[in-house]
Amino acid sequence: MKITAQDQARISAAIRAAEARTSGEIVCVLARASSEYAAAPLLWASLTALLAPWPLMLTQWPVRSLFAAQIVIYIAALLLFSSPRLRVMLTPRLARRACAHRAASEQFLARRISHTSERTGVLIFVSLAEHYARIIADEGIAAKVNPDEWRGAIAALTARMGEGEVAEGFLAAIAACADVLARHAPPGERPREELPDRLYLM
Repeated sequence: MKITAQDQARISAAIRAAEARTSGEIVCVLARASSEYAAAPLLWASLTALLAPWPLMLTQWPVRSLFAAQIVIYIAALLLFSSPRLRVMLTPRLARRACAHRAASEQFLARRISHTSERTGVLIFVSLAEHYARIIADEGIAAKVNPDEWRGAIAALTARMGEGEVAEGFLAAIAACADVLARHAPPGERPREELPDRLYLM
């Protein structure tokens, strides 16, 4: 899935338009992957190398040859499993989800969403490799909003993402979040933008 400079400009414009309706702030983050999953190639290459000698024993090779074959198999498997796509695929789903969940929380802090004056910031986070999407609302708005209200935004986001339309997914989620924020955090007096209106790419 690709996102162009034009897409990013559209998302920035959508954030500005949404924030005109509310005292809240919206931040969008798109990650290609939430982790490098560096342990996966090591684990699977080790397992492959440990299992490989058993069928080779039927050949009655000398022990030295078996050890040499095991080393070659380990190196070959390590190279094979080091492919970025395979690293993700070979990592258990629960572990991938945990990594994406942690990355979303880290981005919430890194983008200083909790530093807005009214604590009404909202993060829209997507990690493509894990097929993961999450909305995190700061405590000022989370206390006012039923969690079910964010599900519409997530549904709109994932529906378009499922069709390969990354930018359209963010635009739909921004519009849905704007509706929620407008109901629970009306504009009031907003002297300035507290957070950049942009899509962050990881």
